[in-house]
Amino acid sequence: MEEVEERVLEVNEAMGRSEPRSGDRGGGVRARVRAAGPEVAGFALAGGCAYAADLGLFIWLRGSAGMDPLGAKTLSFVAGCSVAYLGNALGTYRRRALGVSRLRQYAVFFAVNVAGALVQLLCIGISHYGIGLTSARADTISGAGVGMVLATVVRFWGTRTFVFRSRPVDEGGAVVASAMEPAGGGRLGSWTG
Repeated sequence: MEEVEERVLEVNEAMGRSEPRSGDRGGGVRARVRAAGPEVAGFALAGGCAYAADLGLFIWLRGSAGMDPLGAKTLSFVAGCSVAYLGNALGTYRRRALGVSRLRQYAVFFAVNVAGALVQLLCIGISHYGIGLTSARADTISGAGVGMVLATVVRFWGTRTFVFRSRPVDEGGAVVASAMEPAGGGRLGSWTG
């Protein structure tokens, strides 16, 4: 609890306030929301670039390249995930998850994005087949509207929770090993011995 209070004081000090505002409950809700602003903006920028890459490649593959829709979407999805990963790894979360394999990060990031895509498909499925809203407009609203919003929430949560976790650092800024990591950084060993 003391760590939270110390962090709130640091944030308040950085914002030029000596005490939390009267409307801040639980140690500075407003401060936490403000502190998350750059992270959300960076995540949104990386996502916007990924969306543009996905859409542009899909249109090109379907049009000029004459590819089938599922193959084109698969390739454009992987390209979009790659652009989003690079934007987040080199931009938004560049100071997080230091010392973790980039390949592992990308694999988990890809899995989080697949989960987001499944959320969008689930929204279309419920709307189209469950509720019976079968028009093209209803499919667009459920998939690209409601589904995209829910999928973005899943992706944001999954990205910051599983891919780019904050790791504890000591006073000098060095990453502190967790109880599950061996001293010196290597592997714990294989379950096969």
